[in-house]
Amino acid sequence: MLTHIRPVAAVTGALVLAASLTACGGSSAASDEKVVTVYSADGLKGEAGDGWYDKVFADFEKRTGIKVKYVEGGSGEMVQRALREKSNTQADVLVTLPPFIQQAGSKGLLQAYAPQGSDRVDGADKAADGTWTSIVNNYFGFVHNKKELPEPPTSWEELLDARYKDRLQYSTPGVAGDGTAVLIKAMHDFGGQAPAMEYLKKLQANNVGPSSSTSKLAPKVDKGELLVANGDVQMNFAQSKSMPNLGIWFPAKGNGKPTTFALPYAAGLVDKAPHAENGKKLLDFLLSEGAQREVSAVGGGFPAREDVKPTDANAVALAGLMEGVEVFEPDWADIDENLTAYVDAWKSATGS
Repeated sequence: MLTHIRPVAAVTGALVLAASLTACGGSSAASDEKVVTVYSADGLKGEAGDGWYDKVFADFEKRTGIKVKYVEGGSGEMVQRALREKSNTQADVLVTLPPFIQQAGSKGLLQAYAPQGSDRVDGADKAADGTWTSIVNNYFGFVHNKKELPEPPTSWEELLDARYKDRLQYSTPGVAGDGTAVLIKAMHDFGGQAPAMEYLKKLQANNVGPSSSTSKLAPKVDKGELLVANGDVQMNFAQSKSMPNLGIWFPAKGNGKPTTFALPYAAGLVDKAPHAENGKKLLDFLLSEGAQREVSAVGGGFPAREDVKPTDANAVALAGLMEGVEVFEPDWADIDENLTAYVDAWKSATGS
């Protein structure tokens, strides 16, 4: 980020070098600036300014005087943006869903930093090399319109019914984290890539079309433009406060158990971050006990810290929502390695 540019009559070679370092996020002036830039997947900021991000960013700014600059998009979109800017880094903190946080790590976009409180996060929810840590736990799910569809579908197969034609939509795999989660869950539930793609090819007859952002789908479901869409528990639970027709459900394969998997919001310090020290302070704050206690009460999610066990009304409701749902653990190493191939297979199967 280029900052503190002053006109001068003459510029020496040393000053030219200093300016180039500033553009690459390497100057002390940039480091001293009271700002931190966050690139994040959507879902944690409230539609009406009442989300977890809204609360904790305001608290952080009040406590530290550091202003949070926030940029939001799909998980893959945020990683791609950071990758394009690798030679002129703009972001300090990157927050995204699996498998994109692993992708960011493998592409060298993150630097190792263990935030205060990360020792209280389960080993499966943080990188072994210290490049990222979950800040909000979450699960993949679907939503339905409770007014027009009081009883949600129970299986993937039901979604092939003609009643869902042009009333069903899921976000784009490879672009949105929750869209990629559709692929991951389908491959698990149907027992592999080939049968999953065969199913998604059939489902395409009812699908409205691509969407780069999952958060844009819930309002359409609430209004009745769509009957069903994909999402995730935290985001949709938070949205349901202002969207009364939104219900959360989990598809099963045939008559089997409904399934889901953990889809946490994971955060890492960006490599060559222009305000790295401010980024570290924000990561520490996001994992602080106070901020973690508000994950359920304010954000409708699940704390990342195992020692934080909230008992607020949202926490109780979320626990009830997950009852009877089988949680599986994807092979994230395989998905990180083969994500492009899986997305290409989806594009081929669906004609997208």
